[in-house]
Amino acid sequence: MKNLAIAVSLLLTAPSLAEGPRAVVDNSKVRVVAARPAQVVARESVTGQLSPSKLLPMGFEVGGRIAVSRVVKGELVKTGQPLGNLDTEIIDAQVAQAEAGVMAAEAGSALATDVAARNEKLKAEGSVSDVQSKQTDTQARASAAQVLQAKAGLAQARAGQKRHFLRAPFNGTIVDAPDQVGGMTGPGIPVYIVMQLDPLVLKATLPEAIRAQIKPGLKVRVEAVGSTASTDEATVKVVLPTADPQTHRVPVEITVPNADGRFVANTLAKLTLAVGEGRKAVVIPVTALGTTGGEHVFAVEGNVLKRVPVSVMERASTIVTVVPDVPVSQVVDYPTGALVDGASIGQAGIVGRGTGFEQ
Repeated sequence: MKNLAIAVSLLLTAPSLAEGPRAVVDNSKVRVVAARPAQVVARESVTGQLSPSKLLPMGFEVGGRIAVSRVVKGELVKTGQPLGNLDTEIIDAQVAQAEAGVMAAEAGSALATDVAARNEKLKAEGSVSDVQSKQTDTQARASAAQVLQAKAGLAQARAGQKRHFLRAPFNGTIVDAPDQVGGMTGPGIPVYIVMQLDPLVLKATLPEAIRAQIKPGLKVRVEAVGSTASTDEATVKVVLPTADPQTHRVPVEITVPNADGRFVANTLAKLTLAVGEGRKAVVIPVTALGTTGGEHVFAVEGNVLKRVPVSVMERASTIVTVVPDVPVSQVVDYPTGALVDGASIGQAGIVGRGTGFEQ
């Protein structure tokens, strides 16, 4: 009976023994780093295609032989800059013929007008009959009409002459041009292709739920899928007020600055939009993030380890931004499989404390 009383007394005076012994971690391998507070927002990422802001295949309105090409592929051109022209030998002759026709018509009209004016005076003196006067007046009017007809023919010939030449309609880049001259081409067949590559336009679709948060002029981030090109200066150009009938997603167009040519037209790019309210997060070294059994960190609270699940928001080469389930101020860097939730680490055994951002 006495032995039973002693056992009960020991249990009451030593509660730690009743709860079980606390695990102790090998302190020689524990390094604690600070978790830097941060603010993050939820982001929506979609992929779309980068397109030229302007694209125009250009051909001659008339057929003929390509006589001159003044630009090459990849060349930058200004608005109105000559690109090339067809052989103009025949059309030049037609213009010259039309000019001569105008001169002849004008000479005939001047003569007919003079005769009509003279007959009008003679009619007043009674030397010319009224019928003769009207005939000369009608001839003068017909001659004037012939002048107008000749001028119209000249204008038509000159218009045809202009259609033997092509000029750049806007500032852009030549992406296709004839490799050689002398070949024949037909009306409307593309000979040159001009693209405006600064800026580019990213076309994508977004969920209807976030449409109200996206307004024209909003700055967004765009990253090329196949390269390291990126920019934070892209802006929302237009949000269409209709959805795709198949996907029920809302089309948007993003203006992407490309003065340095970092982005390539007709390639894929990722659009990242900030949506929703900001959330409290922490920035930690990427080496402090554990992944076994789900993404987590080992927080240190009063030299006691606590396994805290986290949600990864952003990743970089050396740091990662996470939202922990509970607030944390310092975490274990390079956690090992020996760490246990609730384990104690002696203060003397912590080999290093730091920010974790010395890099």
